[in-house]
Parts: sequence; C-alpha cells; structure tokens
Amino acid sequence: MSKISFPLAALVGSFLAFGCSSPDTRNADLEELTNYYPQYPLDTASHGADSTELIMTNFAGPDLVPSPAALAVSPNGNVFVGVDMMGSLGKEPGKGAIVRLVDSNNDGELDSHTEFVKVDNPRGIIAVRDQVFVLHTQFSEETGKAEGMNLVVYEDKDNDGVADGPAKMLIEGISSPESLRSRGTDHSTNGIRMGIDGWIYIAVGDFGFYNATDRDGKQMTMLGGGIVRVRPDGTEMEVYIHGTRNIYDVAIDPFMNIYTRGNTNDGGGWNIRFIHYTQSGEYGYPNFFKNFTEETIPALADLGGGSGTGSYFMDDDRWPAKYNHVPMMADWGRSQLYIHRVTMDGPGFTQQDEEFIKLPQISDLDVDGSGRMFLAAWDGAGYFGSEEKGYVVRVVPKNWTYEAFPDLKTATLEELTALLKAHNSVSRFHAQHELLARFPNEAGAAALSVATDKTLSLEVRVAGIYTYAQATCESGNGELVKLSQEEKVREFALRALADRKTCLQGVPLDPFIEGVTDPNDRVKSAAIVALGRIGNPEAAEELLKVKVPASFKQPEKGTEGPHATPNPAIILPHVAVKALVELHAVDAAVDAIGTENSKIALWTLRFMHDPKAVDGLIKAYGDTDDMELKAEILGTLSRLYKKEAPYDGSWWWGTRPDTHGPYYKEITWESSDKIKDFLVGERNSFEDPTKRQFFAELNERNRMDIEEFGADESNLVIQETEVDLEKIKSKKGQVGASSIEDVMIALADIRGDPVTGKSLFTSQGCVACHSVEKGQPLKGPFMGQIGSIMNRSQITESILKPNASISQGFASVLINTNDDKSYMGFVTAETADEVVLQDITGTATKLVKNTIKTRKVMETSMMPAGLVNSLSYEEFASLITYLQQQK
Repeated sequence: MSKISFPLAALVGSFLAFGCSSPDTRNADLEELTNYYPQYPLDTASHGADSTELIMTNFAGPDLVPSPAALAVSPNGNVFVGVDMMGSLGKEPGKGAIVRLVDSNNDGELDSHTEFVKVDNPRGIIAVRDQVFVLHTQFSEETGKAEGMNLVVYEDKDNDGVADGPAKMLIEGISSPESLRSRGTDHSTNGIRMGIDGWIYIAVGDFGFYNATDRDGKQMTMLGGGIVRVRPDGTEMEVYIHGTRNIYDVAIDPFMNIYTRGNTNDGGGWNIRFIHYTQSGEYGYPNFFKNFTEETIPALADLGGGSGTGSYFMDDDRWPAKYNHVPMMADWGRSQLYIHRVTMDGPGFTQQDEEFIKLPQISDLDVDGSGRMFLAAWDGAGYFGSEEKGYVVRVVPKNWTYEAFPDLKTATLEELTALLKAHNSVSRFHAQHELLARFPNEAGAAALSVATDKTLSLEVRVAGIYTYAQATCESGNGELVKLSQEEKVREFALRALADRKTCLQGVPLDPFIEGVTDPNDRVKSAAIVALGRIGNPEAAEELLKVKVPASFKQPEKGTEGPHATPNPAIILPHVAVKALVELHAVDAAVDAIGTENSKIALWTLRFMHDPKAVDGLIKAYGDTDDMELKAEILGTLSRLYKKEAPYDGSWWWGTRPDTHGPYYKEITWESSDKIKDFLVGERNSFEDPTKRQFFAELNERNRMDIEEFGADESNLVIQETEVDLEKIKSKKGQVGASSIEDVMIALADIRGDPVTGKSLFTSQGCVACHSVEKGQPLKGPFMGQIGSIMNRSQITESILKPNASISQGFASVLINTNDDKSYMGFVTAETADEVVLQDITGTATKLVKNTIKTRKVMETSMMPAGLVNSLSYEEFASLITYLQQQK
C-alpha cells in the first residue's frame, strides 16, 4: 500500500479550515445525486428514447450446472456457477462445486466449461483478477458433519479454469455449526459482494455465528442476522448492520448505498421487506420490529410472501434507461426478478417495485464488463437439490452490441485510469483493483486526479475517492479533508476518511463535528457514523444535540409497530445513538438528562448496562419534579434491568421466534438488584392503582419478571429445548402451523402408513382432481406413477407449494367467450378451429375458437395451497408414502 506524504503545513491548513467562526455558507448540493436515480415513466427529453426489449438465451443446463445457488461473472464474461445439490435442507457433503462457463468467441453460446473447484454449499462468489472468493459450508472429513461456514479465496494464476491449489482462509466459522447440522443452510450465511470501497459485504442469515475468526485472529459473535464486512485479505472484520431475518445477498450502488430483499417468515408476521441500509443501523428482527419499532430503522416496504435471493445494482449506460441505476432483486419464491425504483428522501429512500424478468425460482444474477447479464434458475431443484434441475441464462438488451473488455493484465496506468472513468460500475470496479494491485505507488495520484475532476460524473468521482483512500490509507487523509470541503462530494470524502479504523491516524475531528450540522442530511449521517468509528469521546456533546422526531414513540400495546414504513427522520438520531454507545458516552448521556437533549440521552442509556448509568438515572429521577421525565427515567431503568444473554451458537430461535422483545434470552446483571429495589420502592410509594399499573406495564413490556409488579400471561418463557417430534407429530393441524422448511425436515424422519395415506387421498379431496389408476377419467396430473417421476421431498414440496412447479400440460387456462362466459381448466385437445378444456372435476367443454374473446395462461396452479394444513406430521407422511408407492 502506498504511503504518500504531504507537507505538514498543507495538512494543518486543511484542518484549520473547519475551525473558523465565519458565517455558515454551506449548501446541500444534491441535484446530481438525486437525478442519478431515475423515476418511471422516464422523461425522454432528458434520458432519450430507447428500446426496453430484452433478449434472453439459454447458456447452460442441468447437465453442467444443476441446482445453481449462486453465480458471479468475471469482467471478461467467464461465469462462475455455484452448484449446490444439497440445497437448503440437505446435509450430505460432496455434492457441490463451482463450475466455470466460457463463451470464448462471445457469440452468446457456451463453448467450454471446467470444474473450478469442488466445494459444498457455495452460497456466495466474487471473481476479481485471478481470485475467486467463495463463501461455503465446511464439512469434517472424519465425521461428514458441518463444521461451519467459511469465507475463502482461490487463485487461478494460469487462467486454466481450475483453482491452483487449496483455498486461503479469510473468515472461519461465520455460521453456527449446530444449526447447519440440524437444519442445513436455509438460514445460514449467504451471498457476498464487494463494493467500490474495497470491502466484501456478507449477507448473514439469522442463524448468526459464534466466534467467527478473521485472518488477524479477531473473533466476533452475532446473534441473528445482518451484514458483516471484511477486507479482501481477510482482515478488519466488523458488523455493518444488524437485525435482519434471512437475507441472501446484497446490492451495492456506486455511492455505497446497500439494499436487500428479505425472506418471508412463513406466516409469522415478517414478510419480504425491501430495505436500504444505513451503516451501524439496527433493523429489528426479532426483538424490536414489533413492540420497540421506534428504536429501529424501518424497511422501505413490506411486499408480502416470497423468498428474496440474489441481488444486484444495475449501473451500465449500455442498458435502457428504464432498467438502469436501479436495485434488481431476485425472488426465488415468486420466480421473478424485481426492479425497485428508489427515490432519495433525506438520509434514506422511498421505493416503488415492479416486475422485471420471469425465471423459475431465480437464485442469483451478475453482470460482466461488456454489459451481459447472467441469471441462475433453481427451476424446481427442491429443498434438497437435484441433478436434473437448474440452468443459467444470458440476457442483453435489444440492439446491444458486444464490446470487448480490455485485457487488464496488460493495460497501462493511463488506460486503467481512463477505465476508472467508465460509464458502468463493473469497469470502474475492476480498473480500481488492477490499479491497486499493479501500480501501488502510482494509484493514489491517478485516483486523486479522478476524484478532484469536477467535469466527471459523481459516480466516477466517488470511485476515484475510494480508490484513493485504499491506495493511501492514513497518508492520504489530508487530501480527503480537502475534498470534504466540496459540497457535492463531502458525504463520500467524510465516509472514506473514517471507513477503515486502521487508517484513522491523524484524522481530525472538526470536519465530522461540522458535518453533524450540515444542510445535507446524507452528510450528517456520514459524519455521525464516522464519529462513532473514530471513537473520540469529545464528539459526544455534538451527537447529543441531534434531535429526536415526534415519530419516536412506542407502538400502542397490542399493536405491531410500523417496521416497513419509511421514516427518514429517525435515521439521524438512530445512528447518533449508535455512535454514542460506541463511544460509551455514559457520563455525557447522564449529564444531558433533563436538558433539551434528554430524549436522545435516555434513548442512548437504554443500551448502556453500566453501573454509572444506573446510578446517574436514579439520581436524575430524584433531582426532577417533571413527572413526564420521571416516567421516561423509570422506563429506561426498566429496560436496563435485564440484558441479552451471551450467545454461544448452540441454539437457534426457529422460523417463528418470539417477537416480544426487547431481549430474546434475558438475564440479570450486577446492577439488576439495585434497579429492582428502586423500582419496587417507587411503586410502593404510590397508593393510586393507576400509578401502580404503570409499573405493571413496564414489567410486561420489558419482561422484568418482578413478582411484586404482578405477572402477565403474555410473557413467554424462552427455553433451550429441542423439538420433541414424537410428541408433536400426531398433533392435528401441525402442518398448517409450521413453516414449509420445518415440515420438510420433520417428514424426512417419519415413515408414515401408506394405508392411512390412501384414505387421506380421498378424505383430503385429492381424488377429486387426480386419478391413480389407468382407465380412470383424466382430471389433473395423473398420480398413478408419481413415485417414479418425483422423489419424496419433491412430492412433499409440490403439495405444500402447488404454484412452484406446475406439471407440463396442466397449466391453468382461463377462456372468456363472446357471450361473456368464462371457463377454466386444462387444454386436453386442440385443432385449428376448436379447443377442448377440461376443468378440475373432469368435465370437458368443447369451444369453437372464433367464439373466444380472450385466452390467458394462468401462473397459478388450479390446486389450492393449504389442502394439508389440517393434518399432523404423521398423517402427511402417510399421504406422501402412499403417493411415493405409485409407480
């Protein structure tokens, strides 16, 4: 890494620019950034008219890439596909690999392939230079059981499509092995993507992890899901945000805004949520999103059921404007790639989602340096993977012309600098990495020339800023301070200054203190987050001045807070609280109680399990006669009575965890007795039953379990116990009360009785739609040989999710005739003049084609979901066993 030196006078001068007392002439120069995110319908006068038609072609099938869980594309178009024939619930190792696909003449057709490396559960892949980063499950060679998930990197120096040797470990154990062994990878750690800031961002499912270890030896534990980031050499691992459910991937735009599309909670009140992330933020699952929503940054939208998978942010001017500068989110459950049109709103965004590309159980996507998009389709490979399902497609816009991507290995410094100015993020990203690798001593000056060129677009200048920061570390801080004086790029310069804690030497406090009151809310956010990272306690006074909006109020009892309604006003105080906690500003927060900054101080103290915080709160309570303030102090003390138990990775809360909050497994600590004695004493000092009820409500809300306040039946007790399948498998309605994944796991261990299953085939109504013996009237798909077509898990999934894989020839067709009649069924015969439609009861109707007004193929199965919801596990297993025997 280059260590560029600067004259001390210049450095001091740039710092002093922030210490003067001249009038504030700062402005929020947001026009270019705001206009970067286009809204639709587009203004063709400014964007120009263009075709929005896309051309999709098959690139590789299940013979080469069965069960593709992830993919990544090198800038020259080589596609690395993560084959995962264990799926999300399988547990047998030796079924995974990364396959490299090559279109050597760039005609859109696959020319060759190689098995790059054998690796199980490849869930995240990045291809950069001659390195391939992979996040995957590690299995023990001795026991064959999962040992955890690792982030590793392979090299291919000779570019023969085969890894040169063993992987280099970057992070070990970034998913809890106990959960992997008991369930598989369905809520594990998943996708990885590298930003223009040089960090690898990791989507952590809510298995969380215990004692994940990076190459520095740093260990970290996280209860639940979130985003973790690490440098490409495996150092400086840190939590970026926390409180997500089961995210699969991240999309990162050129300005380092990060987005995800979550997974459904299987009816447990946590649907797909589209989220924009602010660094250090808490997003609430499962402890806060229901009863403590005021303490979270809410999502931008609740989108209902589905299963978010791969994510990508499109930044390529060779694509139609309608599809450019937008997050693209794959949804496996809906077999759809979505576009989310984001609009800046203060330090956050709002969004509008729309369907984009239909692809059966889409799992991932990526784009190369020439603008070619590649997408992976799981295509019915099931929860346990399949050797016969899955494929990859290539998508390009109509009239797109192939442009060869430069050979970066032979590119000169000048050529790479020019490529850093490209009008697509892929070129800029790979030019950056080539500059840093091959020209370490010159990269800083080259990047600075891009960062300071005001004629260039904002996204290009931001790429220059982050390239410069990586090339120079602390020796470049002086120039970054100068850049932070320019309104248009201040946000990015401040963020780059504090982006790496290893490069903070000599970073002044003044630019960030100034930033907290900047006219631009995005600058404020960057400055506040940075102050927490810098760690100077002198910043606490300024952070405590951040105002808390009126929207900071707890949900009404018995209601669920607005966890998916954009609330940009909460972002700044939220990250200010996080920064104050990071600074451990106990004394400053206590001193602010009762002042105009009391709201944010008390919010901060909720997270400070420190005896000084408790003593300060009790003293402040006695020093005030303000009854509203007294109530707020009592609420804060009640919150501090317990804290979250240390997480050891031995358990997981399941698909439908208790969402009461504020802690999942609460324990008392050294000041709990003092808090209890004080609260009980205060409660007993009141004779008024309504005032005593206040303490009972605090007891219930914060789960203090203080007997003197009375018990509440809604309190749930969290215990570390495994599910006793023998006790629950015969419970009626168990199927409907469980997630699909839980049902799949349970049925793997229950044989069932085929005689009972045959009876259930009739009693559950299956016989009305399906025949099992030849010669019977054909209705829906024939079940007489289903056992030879589908395995046990595939039959189970097809019943639980009838829309996921509709049998060929049995797509539902809706026909409206000229006499305003409607018919729905399967087309069983068709000529040039007539069509025969057979409904679900087996009744056939012949229709003359010239009488048909409209004809539409439906995307949903005629078989309704939920037909087996009333069954027990044992009964459902019996039905599956009966069907499995039909061969």
